[in-house]
Amino acid sequence: MSLLPHRLPRRFSALAVLALVGLAACGPQGAGPISSRQPLQETPRDRIALLLPLSGPQASLGRAMEQAAELALFERGGRSVDFVPMDTGSTASGAAAAARQAVGAGARIIVGPLTAAETSAASAPARAGRIPIIAFTNDAAQSGPGVWTLGVTPAQQVRRAMGAAMSSGAQRFALAAPDDGFGRALATAMRSVAAEWGLPDPTIVLHSARASGGAVAQDVAQRSGGGVDAVLIGSTGAAARGVAAGLGAAGLNAPAPRILGHALWAQDATLGQEPALHGAIFAAPDPRSRASFDARFEGAFGERPPRLAGIAYDAAGVAARVVLTPRGQSGPNTGEVFDGVDGPVRLQPEGLVQRGLALFAVEPSGEPRMVERAPAPGAAGS
Repeated sequence: MSLLPHRLPRRFSALAVLALVGLAACGPQGAGPISSRQPLQETPRDRIALLLPLSGPQASLGRAMEQAAELALFERGGRSVDFVPMDTGSTASGAAAAARQAVGAGARIIVGPLTAAETSAASAPARAGRIPIIAFTNDAAQSGPGVWTLGVTPAQQVRRAMGAAMSSGAQRFALAAPDDGFGRALATAMRSVAAEWGLPDPTIVLHSARASGGAVAQDVAQRSGGGVDAVLIGSTGAAARGVAAGLGAAGLNAPAPRILGHALWAQDATLGQEPALHGAIFAAPDPRSRASFDARFEGAFGERPPRLAGIAYDAAGVAARVVLTPRGQSGPNTGEVFDGVDGPVRLQPEGLVQRGLALFAVEPSGEPRMVERAPAPGAAGS
């Protein structure tokens, strides 16, 4: 039995959701989705602006993220909260306009927007209006005073994987990754973590998408002087398998370095085809929290949510907690850990987000095996 209607009006509140839940529980079955025709109360409420791509190429994703926010409002919100969806049109200029609209509407906090470019554009009007942003992007470069990015970042993955390798004695690290935005973010993170932990400068090899795995492995061996304890491979699929297979032939086999990966490996069943990757470790969200959210979302809306809907759920839940506190509080309670869809999260001052990630090992079957659960954010190696 569905708990929530498939769609709500563009402006919705926890009171409306609770009323609709009661109707869904008591009404006849098989009558289809329930919709509300009653006008919302016009008494003053605390408003949360949802900056979502409700038109344009990401519109279907935006609608699912709006539904996830509805679910968060039902499960975590209060009767005095209004969520006000505002369309970014899937563009940076649209996000900036929506942020200005949020300021004009008197929103206390903004949830969204989706991408790094949209977050950058929305930040200026939001800061000018003294409204905090809980954005969906995983680009940590967009974070700062008043702006938190909730996506699982490359830096969070690198820190967790390097910490696990260090616990086994690794000191000298290398990265082999495509020369793209993700690869460069991995490189920045590895250099930062190595400097923070007093490790030698890592060997960084950023390669073209067409480079052969053997050539990349040879480059790692030459630049590291043959001395490397762990290699993080930033690619997936055949490219990752090729780099891993080439490390031994390049002379990195006495002993063989520990191979590390990243969260995208959790969805890559082909990695187990390469024996050199068996036992390779990577950091990713604990799937058990995700499974619970997926089941609740499907029960409410009749379909499985896209992955990014979980970020919207978490961001909306944080925002609801902000507006349910006295009006003197201008943003999230920093330092407090909450259980998110993708594991435990701690929001810190100045936009810093710490996230607890689980550790997984690549198995011959292709199904990753969890070897360590997610620690509390901020714990050693997390």
